[in-house]
Amino acid sequence: MGATNASAETEARSILERAAESSFPPLHAVHSLLSVGVQLLLPAHFPTVPPIHLEKDDEHCVVLQVCVRCIMRLFGANSSSCSCSSLTASVLHSFLEEHDDSIKGGSCQCLSMNDAYCSVCLGVLLPAFHQGEGFENPIGASHIDNISSMISQAVQREGYQIDEFSLEISLPPVIVANERAVRLYMKQKYVNENWFKDKIFPQQTMSVKETLRILIAPSLEKQMNAKHGNGNSSFRIRLTYTHDDASQKLHSLLPNDNGRKRKTDSRNGSDTSNEAHKRNSADGNNKQTSESDSFIYKTLEGIQDQEFCNLIQLPPEKVSKPCHLVVSCARSPIYIGGRYLKLSRNVSQSCWIIDDERMGEASVEEIIGENVRAICRCDSLKFHAAGREDIDVRMLGSGRPFLVEVLNVRSMPSEIEVQQIEERINNSEKKYVRVRNLNMVGNEIWTMMREGEAEKQIALLNTKASITLYLQKQYAALIWTSRELMDNDLHSISVTKDMEIEQKTPIRVLHRRSPLERKRIIHWMEIEKVAGSSNYYLLHLCTQAGTYIKEFVHGDLGRTHPSIGAILGCRAEILRLDVTDVKMDFLQ
Repeated sequence: MGATNASAETEARSILERAAESSFPPLHAVHSLLSVGVQLLLPAHFPTVPPIHLEKDDEHCVVLQVCVRCIMRLFGANSSSCSCSSLTASVLHSFLEEHDDSIKGGSCQCLSMNDAYCSVCLGVLLPAFHQGEGFENPIGASHIDNISSMISQAVQREGYQIDEFSLEISLPPVIVANERAVRLYMKQKYVNENWFKDKIFPQQTMSVKETLRILIAPSLEKQMNAKHGNGNSSFRIRLTYTHDDASQKLHSLLPNDNGRKRKTDSRNGSDTSNEAHKRNSADGNNKQTSESDSFIYKTLEGIQDQEFCNLIQLPPEKVSKPCHLVVSCARSPIYIGGRYLKLSRNVSQSCWIIDDERMGEASVEEIIGENVRAICRCDSLKFHAAGREDIDVRMLGSGRPFLVEVLNVRSMPSEIEVQQIEERINNSEKKYVRVRNLNMVGNEIWTMMREGEAEKQIALLNTKASITLYLQKQYAALIWTSRELMDNDLHSISVTKDMEIEQKTPIRVLHRRSPLERKRIIHWMEIEKVAGSSNYYLLHLCTQAGTYIKEFVHGDLGRTHPSIGAILGCRAEILRLDVTDVKMDFLQ
């Protein structure tokens, strides 16, 4: 263990020596970042004078402490230097005592001032954090393993099974303000010294987010036995840091929107600072910042350095407690698709409850969903289908294409487990629903299924070509007519090809659907008389998706034209209806 510690300290000192030769300013300036006196009790007759211009008063001062990783970041050190786990404050202090002429032969007084957290990152890169009722501020390299262990335990408690993960990090905007304040402080303090140049603080430095990600990712990989992905991983660990005291104080110092003209994008009038913040947000597909944080980001983007110095204390004062950390985990939705058959005339497609009373015995959504949930262990799921049938209509033939969107699954189902879901549904005691060809599919199938519900252009995957899907559906209907049909009646129906009809929104659904008029195509029809009866017929037909079949038979008081009744010149009613085929080129 001793040899390991010695090797780690040697590595850290080597990094500091290279930094001192290349990017570091004189070491007394580095020491200034570690410990700077800032007067707190401002004279009443100097209320607007920035603290940087006041004389240092040891009796009334606090200590600015900038952590070693923020110092390395600010001076443009590379990622390996910033994220070196053995690069600790004690190593830097020791290095300064040996090489800084201003304190050589003495001791670095700020080493003992350990009651504050970094004035830039608020302890995020220590990494220190407050979670629940307790504080954690470990010393040395163990702090990285400590936070990694805490994150790993949170993943394990939720029961996730993972082999890859990505890290999302959300930080309070006060960190951005603090970093800017430190830069301006150093500029004011050393601008007249020969060594100082603007490039001393490069604009393209590693962010706190990226430094933290590089710092803890290797430890997380080891503890969770999983690979850290590049942001495209389906499993995401989100670290949300907040610091209410510092954020509220910063918010109170900034001007409000009254009288301030925001900088806008001349092309579209949008707020450029807001757009910049969106670009910097990790996987912005995902969660929005609070209204207060958005205001702070926008305001900081919009004010110039001089105004910033008049508003914000330079350098920022110390903080006595770290950020509050909340760890959350989520997996991107997965999709399980196939085709379902509905064999009952008393089962709805989705759960149907009116005035707390269930309509029907069950639903396709519930029957399939409960079996998926049992295997995948998810937060929730959404059922999507290529159209729907009424509760009293059976779905036969090859079945209707459907997808189950499974949200935040704990366990990714294997092919065998997907087949187990299919078997459990098909072997249930109540023979309401059957499924076939159940598989894991990509989310592009959901897009194609939605597009296929109407005549829309669908881009072919990996090509610039497109196709137009005209989704067709086939039906079998038992109908009754007010008179017996003659051979010429049957012939007139059977020879019909690609007949266009107009349908207004049916009266039976007008209370929940927009009053529209639609044109639909009846591709073909066949009709045969039911044996042993004079007025009952079996009608087979193929139509464009979205055709109201019941209304096409009886006419819906003239709202559908032409209809079977209008074609035959008699009253026609539909008694039973089955969907026999849904023609789609996927989920076969």
